Amino acid sequence: MDDTLRPTRLENGADLDAFLEDHTVALVECYTSGCSKCQAMEPVLGNVARATGIPVGLVNPGDDLSLVDRFEIGSVPTLLCFENGREVGRLAEGFVGADAVVSFLEATVPSAVDTELAGT
Repeated sequence: MDDTLRPTRLENGADLDAFLEDHTVALVECYTSGCSKCQAMEPVLGNVARATGIPVGLVNPGDDLSLVDRFEIGSVPTLLCFENGREVGRLAEGFVGADAVVSFLEATVPSAVDTELAGT
């Protein structure tokens, strides 16, 4: 299976930086352990990765507190969309379904969404 089609666990800011360096466009979920909404997002994000072709990373800012300040994380789950290593969009509305995440990506980085996969 292609690794870009399932979420990648990132241990810290260095892993996140390497992930962003490896991908022109990426979606990253900031989560915390024990957060049921965050846990429910993981399969959704797997579906989003398969539907769009956009790589998804998962990082717990509680494991690297510098990420909380760096990305101004006020709640989880928070989805951050990056293009060329720069944050270009953010979705921090708690649990959201795959259709809402795909729509967010289509609006934020339209040229990066694989329209054949997304079905549009």
